[in-house]
Order: sequence, then C-alpha cells, then structure tokens
Amino acid sequence: MSDEKQNPHDGEPIEPETAPEQQSEDGDTAVVEGVDDLIQAEDADVETSLSEEDVDLLAEAERDLIADMRNDMKRAQAELVNFRMRVERDRAANREAVIAEVLRSLLPAMDDLVRAESHGDLVEGTPLALVAQKLRGGFEKYGLRQVGEKGEPFDPNFHEALVQLPSPDVTVNTVADVIEPGYALGDRLIRAAKVAVHVPAE
Repeated sequence: MSDEKQNPHDGEPIEPETAPEQQSEDGDTAVVEGVDDLIQAEDADVETSLSEEDVDLLAEAERDLIADMRNDMKRAQAELVNFRMRVERDRAANREAVIAEVLRSLLPAMDDLVRAESHGDLVEGTPLALVAQKLRGGFEKYGLRQVGEKGEPFDPNFHEALVQLPSPDVTVNTVADVIEPGYALGDRLIRAAKVAVHVPAE
C-alpha cells in the first residue's frame, strides 16, 4: 500500500477557468449592446408617435429656418456691397481733396500768368508762353476750370463781391468786372472769384 495521496480529480476532465478579464469584457459588450438597442427602440417610438400635424410643423420650422438663413446671407452681402461703395467713395473724395490742395498752392502762379497775359507779356512762342500753356494743360487734365466772367449773374457760391456799383442797366446783381478769377475742381470750389458787382439802381 502506497502512502501517495490520490488526486480526487483523477480521471475527470478539468474545465479551464474563465479569466476575470474576459468576463468583464463580455459583460461590458453586452451592456453597450443593450444601451444601443434601447436608444434605437426609443427613436422608433418617437418616430411612430409623431402625428401628421407634428411632421408638418417640423417641416414648416425647417423651411422658416432656411428662409431666415437666406435672408441673413442676403443682408450680409448687401452690407458688404455698401461697405465697398463707401470705401470707394471715400477714396475718391480723399484723392480729390489732395489734388485740390495741390492746385490751390499753385494758383498764385496762375494769377501771375493771367496778369502777364492781360499786359501782353505772353507773346506766342516765347518761353513764358510755353510754360503758361503747359501749366494750364496740366490743370485742365485734372478738371480745373476758371469761374467768374464779366456779365454773368452774381452767384455767391462762386463769387466774392468786393465792390457794389448801382446801375440802371441791370435788374439782377451782375458781375461788372473780375478782379481775381476763381477756380473750381468739378463741383468743389477751390477759390471764389473776386468781382465787382452791378446792382439794380433804386
């Protein structure tokens, strides 16, 4: 008789023990699948519970939302166009203001040329006459025009009256003589013409 102890499981197949980790993973998967099934079931219940009226209301709300988005987009586009127009307008106004300031600084030279011409000093073909021609051509290029002519109605927007002379020959205030010509750049007055004015005699 042997003293060795016999294994009580001898002759019986031993079942492998399931790893705790595997059990946990299988359990988690089952829980996730159960939650997904529950969500799908609830979504199906919501869809089946919507009445025709509810569906129409949702469709109308969707259409209103799309219409609001389109209106917002059109409004934004219009504001962008207006902004660009304002920028271009301001840029043009600034450019004209700079040109007007430069031309205004050159007006004394123009006055000297006008006086020289009135005294017969601008003889055609002389250097001074050529300078005057080029200077006037440059001014005209930018749209500078002379204002104030003898015989035209007096306009306080363009004329500065230095002398008033009563005259029975006029019924309205009329430029009698131009003492110093004025200049305008487009609609912008650079300098008013200094004139003598005939006023109707009382």
